[in-house]
Amino acid sequence: MSVDSINYSRSSALTNENALPSAAVDLSELGVMENNFISLMVAQIQNQDPTNPVDSSQFLQQYASMSQVKSMENMATLQQSSLVLADNLQTLTAAGLVGQEVSVNVESLELNDQPVNGQFTLDNYSGKTSLLLTDSNGTETVIQLGEQAAGKVAYTVDPVALGLKPGQYSIQAFNADDQRLTVEVNGLVKDVRVSNTGPVLNIAGAGSVPFYNIVEFGQRS
Repeated sequence: MSVDSINYSRSSALTNENALPSAAVDLSELGVMENNFISLMVAQIQNQDPTNPVDSSQFLQQYASMSQVKSMENMATLQQSSLVLADNLQTLTAAGLVGQEVSVNVESLELNDQPVNGQFTLDNYSGKTSLLLTDSNGTETVIQLGEQAAGKVAYTVDPVALGLKPGQYSIQAFNADDQRLTVEVNGLVKDVRVSNTGPVLNIAGAGSVPFYNIVEFGQRS
């Protein structure tokens, strides 16, 4: 190999060496980059000027950085695999709930001619509790539940008895201080739909509800 060729190779190698730390790293091509780096290091060592050898600590630092990025890539891959596994388990769990009764947090009801049961929780005694139903036209129906002790308060919405037409109704629960409470509905899971955000359950009385809104499932006493 001629002196000019050696100098050119060394100059080219040093240019690439200086570019490596500042170049954007594509994790999907990290394996190729690692192989290229090793080939570059071997070529530079073979073609270095004996009177002015290359500082090997620079190679070690760059290789250590590349190994660190490789470890990060492996961690990202493992994390992605864990997320896929968790999503699959969630879908299987949701599918297993078809035909079972569950309790879900809701802000609306889907009423037909069947009563809908549910509950809400009081942190303290309340001398007055109520439910407020609002239809799509803004018509409000108040269901008075009277005084209630702290704990779970069960309720029933009977559309026939209340003279409510089938349709979608928003539902809110209030205590004596007009504090809004989280409302739960108990309903049978009719089917499960898989979406990009996770399983969505079709629940009698509640309609389409995301899986993460479930607060209780299993056989009731």
